[in-house]
Amino acid sequence: MTVRIGTRASKLALTQSQQAADQLAAVGGFSVELVHIKTEGDVRTGSLSQMGGTGVFVAALREALLADACDAAVHSLKDLPTGAAPGLTIGATPKRVDVRDVLCARDGLKLADLPEGAKVGTGSPRRAAQLRAARPDLDVVDIRGNVDTRLGRVPGLAGNAPEALVPGKSGDLDAVVLAAAGLERINRLDVVTEFFETDVMLPAPGQGSLAIECRTADAPGQPGPAGALAQALAALNDEDTRLAVTAERAVLARLEAGCAAPVGAYAYRKGSMLHLEAIVCAVDGTKTVREKKATDGLTEVGATLLGIEVAELLLAAGAAEITDLAAS
Repeated sequence: MTVRIGTRASKLALTQSQQAADQLAAVGGFSVELVHIKTEGDVRTGSLSQMGGTGVFVAALREALLADACDAAVHSLKDLPTGAAPGLTIGATPKRVDVRDVLCARDGLKLADLPEGAKVGTGSPRRAAQLRAARPDLDVVDIRGNVDTRLGRVPGLAGNAPEALVPGKSGDLDAVVLAAAGLERINRLDVVTEFFETDVMLPAPGQGSLAIECRTADAPGQPGPAGALAQALAALNDEDTRLAVTAERAVLARLEAGCAAPVGAYAYRKGSMLHLEAIVCAVDGTKTVREKKATDGLTEVGATLLGIEVAELLLAAGAAEITDLAAS
């Protein structure tokens, strides 16, 4: 039997999809093949928020699953909309890697060392807002492109081609902010000049985690004998990761936050407790609301309730007044 794994064709997507496919094959005893799916987010240019947010990377993969063009799809979990996808299920959330955002700056600079007015690129309203909150003097630039394209905007980073300054293309920024997880997966952590701890920049809900989505009939826990794919997905699922991302995504769902809303959330299990912290920022970084809470309800229902409770605290503290939560 061969299991077909749907994936976007970017370097990062192919790398993380191949890693997940290899793990599934190892525990399932079947062969795998990657099926390249072109998504709207790969074709269109311009600001990600103007295209409808990260969900543009997901729709084509889901359509391929429902059309039986593949048997499972690998997503960066932070790209998945919080609403249910009829006929589809997240079959596994493998063990999460580093959740942090990172600075990749010229000359080894850290955030505090960047000169006044330095140009810092990011395509994320959440990162942009928290950057502005930490350093209001920075010029935060909206950028698009794959990881290598973004890193190419910063002169002198390891692995970059020695290109001349081309505004909007190469060498024109002082720094960019990316996810540690993506750089780790493609072996580019050598370009990182600073890891942002969560007290400086809370990550996107689900950051650092993958979601392996499948048709509901093929998911673990369905009635009848479990197939080889369902068994492999169950073996690959990390329950602590599942609880954490469930809580984080519940914050987004309760806030009814759109893809472009500047919302960060991070949950983690410590002993018998699940801890969750979340933030909502004004786009210009001038106001932030941050709340945290913990629960001993170590179930998906308990994690969901925790996320809802933290979202309610954010709303009570004025989160809806400082930003457009429905932004997409």
